[in-house]
Amino acid sequence: MSPLNPVAGRVVVVGNGPAAHRLVEKLRAHGHDGQITVLGAERHAAYNRVLLGSVLDGSLPPSAVALPEVDAEVRPGNPVIDIDRGRRAVRTEDGREFGYEALVLATGARPLVPEIIGLTPDRLTSLRTLSDCARLERAPGRVAVLGGGVLGVEVALALLARGRQVSLVHRGPHLMGRRLDDTAGRMLAERVGELGVDVRLGVKATSHRDGMLRLTDGSEVAADVVVACTGVRPEVRLAQRAGVSVNRGVVVDDQLRTSDPHIHAIGDCAEHRGVAAGVISSAWEQAEVLAEHLTGGGARFTGSGVVTRLRARGLDLASVGATRALRSGDAEIVTFSDPARGRYAALALHSGRVSGAVLLGLPAAIPAITRVHERGLPMPADRLSLLLGTPAAVPGAPVELPEDAVLCRCSHVTKKSLISAWHSGARSVAALAGATRATTGCGGCVDDVGRLCDALADRIESERKGAA
Repeated sequence: MSPLNPVAGRVVVVGNGPAAHRLVEKLRAHGHDGQITVLGAERHAAYNRVLLGSVLDGSLPPSAVALPEVDAEVRPGNPVIDIDRGRRAVRTEDGREFGYEALVLATGARPLVPEIIGLTPDRLTSLRTLSDCARLERAPGRVAVLGGGVLGVEVALALLARGRQVSLVHRGPHLMGRRLDDTAGRMLAERVGELGVDVRLGVKATSHRDGMLRLTDGSEVAADVVVACTGVRPEVRLAQRAGVSVNRGVVVDDQLRTSDPHIHAIGDCAEHRGVAAGVISSAWEQAEVLAEHLTGGGARFTGSGVVTRLRARGLDLASVGATRALRSGDAEIVTFSDPARGRYAALALHSGRVSGAVLLGLPAAIPAITRVHERGLPMPADRLSLLLGTPAAVPGAPVELPEDAVLCRCSHVTKKSLISAWHSGARSVAALAGATRATTGCGGCVDDVGRLCDALADRIESERKGAA
């Protein structure tokens, strides 16, 4: 099945998360008019998992994270249990079969949950679904969160915002060790502690008894319920049973094809060039590439720049690109440190361009550095002004960006979508949020959306005066 031969028959998508939803939208946008069937294991309609933290902290109701309906046959609560590659058909748990011309695996990832002596299943949960959110809200008492990665920090702060007593237990020497350098990780731990979370670093949980979680250093933390945020593993069991090539994830090429050319994989379950990215921005880009490929285009996925944004109100933190570059010996390292005000930045530059960055407490710098990195722009000479958000130093202001530029990463809202909503009557940041969901996640795009809104209003006013 070459890119020059678009798929005319049925496309079956296994999974009903954000990656699957995005793929269906893009298939229709690229002109696919054949049948599309989406088979999801969860009984919920499609929703944006990125915003689960906002549901947990109470800032969004569960209904607010629902994704719009798509032009497809969507069957939630209908998990696929078998793939017959010879007959090109999948079988669901209820015994039904669905034939396909192209099959797309968007099965996501499953949480890794540690075994802790004495901890019963009713007191242990992960956080991957809306059902997990509801289960955690129903569980009363004190909470211990295991794992100090992005999700662990977000969950701890979300529960704190709901008035819960929270401990955060992390085996590493500082928080978000895969995304931050030592200084940023330590400053983050200090800030989270100042907000009211009991942060325990360099330890693991060993046992649970009488509402107390015992740690490897012999200390204890109160824990009526434990939330495991200790990593995920790509969900590849369906692919394995079908004999499709699997490493850590389902192995795909630049056109998102597996070892079977009629089967593709995107999102958290996919492994491309040895990397299972596990970030939503990569899933959306893969959906775009695959949609173009299945409709006859020649798009290729070559990997996406990873931008990790901590989605927690009151904390402005992001890692951009390959943060391991901060520890390499061949990069120019630029640092800015203001511990008294909780501000820190570290940039790794290669040939004057950002290859990796960590930014804490510098909200204006996050979108600016992200744009510089993603567009391959050289860093301006006045680097301090860029970090502090001086307007003249910030390249690629929202009004200058191309229409397909993503301004809200949490909900994947493009500049084009915002402009369309503005012309349809959403003339304020609040109205644009209601129309597009922009700004409703971590809130990091509020300033960009506001600037775009002002620029559009100024343009209309100038045109009105010019016509007078």
